[in-house]
Amino acid sequence: MTAPRVLTIVLNWRTPEMSLKSAAAAQRAMAGIAGEIVIVDNNSGDGSFEKMQAETSGWDRVRVIQSGHNGGFGAGNNAGMHAGLSDGTRPDYVYILNSDAFPAEGAIAALLAHLEATPKAGLAGSHIHGPDGAPHVSCFRFPSILGEFEGAARIGPVSRLLRHHSVPLPMPETTQPVDWLAGASLMIRQEVLDAIGGFDETFFLYFEETDLCRRAAQAGWQTHYVATSRVEHIGSVSTGMKGWDRVPEYWFASRRHYFIKNHGRGYLALVTLAHLTAASLGSLWRLIRRKGAPRPPHFLRDLVLGDLGSALRGPIKRKADA
Repeated sequence: MTAPRVLTIVLNWRTPEMSLKSAAAAQRAMAGIAGEIVIVDNNSGDGSFEKMQAETSGWDRVRVIQSGHNGGFGAGNNAGMHAGLSDGTRPDYVYILNSDAFPAEGAIAALLAHLEATPKAGLAGSHIHGPDGAPHVSCFRFPSILGEFEGAARIGPVSRLLRHHSVPLPMPETTQPVDWLAGASLMIRQEVLDAIGGFDETFFLYFEETDLCRRAAQAGWQTHYVATSRVEHIGSVSTGMKGWDRVPEYWFASRRHYFIKNHGRGYLALVTLAHLTAASLGSLWRLIRRKGAPRPPHFLRDLVLGDLGSALRGPIKRKADA
């Protein structure tokens, strides 16, 4: 029986040293696994492509390609999927690895073994932790009206009442199915990609893995969290999210597209109304109690104006899913 082959994709955007470190960690974790690693430079335009090509010269089973344009996270990973293996064939599994994520030895093998042993699982993701070992929130429910209300309110009694609707899940202690997983370390069956396509490239950044897992679920595939697969993740190195002074428009655009695509414009209106109502209650609660972190500047205004603008513009024209 032929051993399953894995194509690991590391997407680079102006972080060549970090991407090389991630690819080196993946190379160690790929020991004993058939397949290759492809580093995709997402048209960084800063010399990243040339630097990574030079650095990886002579590396075993690693190559660097150019996406040709910066279409975002999904488009860059789709470019790696379309590149396939160096012999022109397709892998049995595609493993998406963030450029600031570093799998432990055995982490990739654990995902592969789980998918090989669990036919109903189409996607599998890792236990993600920071450099200090603290677990990152990486398991989620699909977004919903009540989930949006809970997340916007940030009030203890409300969160307890709506705990079965909250989008972030407590870190599971064991391997189990979840709705969707963060895309920092995610293995996908090629069979799933053949059935549903790759990432929807309308999402520039954020919500693309949510949408992918949802499409897989609609096609009958489960997404599983694999507790024994351990991956260190720094987080937000390429996006700069930790240093945001203001949430960028592409986050709001991705949120709008997710809800409209999967539920329709009426549902988006209800989700936004739920968010505004909950945010108002939460602000009043924190004012009375005189504690609680403030929201990002202009967040609610940008959310509402963006949603109104989308409603006035009419149906979204989006690219193909693959």
